[in-house]
Amino acid sequence: MHGNNASLNRVAFSATVHCLTGCAIGEVLGMVIGTALGWSNVATIALAVALAFFFGYSLTMLPLLRSGMALGAVLPLAFASDTLSITVMEIVDNLIMLAVPGAMEAGPASLLFWGSLTFALLVAGAVAFPVNRYLIARGKGHAVVHQHHEH
Repeated sequence: MHGNNASLNRVAFSATVHCLTGCAIGEVLGMVIGTALGWSNVATIALAVALAFFFGYSLTMLPLLRSGMALGAVLPLAFASDTLSITVMEIVDNLIMLAVPGAMEAGPASLLFWGSLTFALLVAGAVAFPVNRYLIARGKGHAVVHQHHEH
């Protein structure tokens, strides 16, 4: 797709940041709600993952919908471009949150909670970058969405 590695890396980094933004919104919101309500780790993570996918897909879909594309055309593009990246980010992020002792129980008023969540999201983004790079290099992932932004 791209003639050089620098260009490919830029597009992959942009796609990763875009995807991480949606994941972070959903993940933070889900973790804050679940821990504030005293939900179990499983329920909190389920909410966070659902919201991460919702916001991740939404950030991809909104510009396409605003450009006049139909929802029926936009949904498959969002699923194709974001599913693997969001999945990788969510697996990594939530495994880290579970691995840090006390992070899930600390609650949103705790530095441990926020520090662990920030660290988890940064690592998740770093792990997702090569996934996005691989997909974009093969004309998949966010490369599909970028084709529609260019027209």
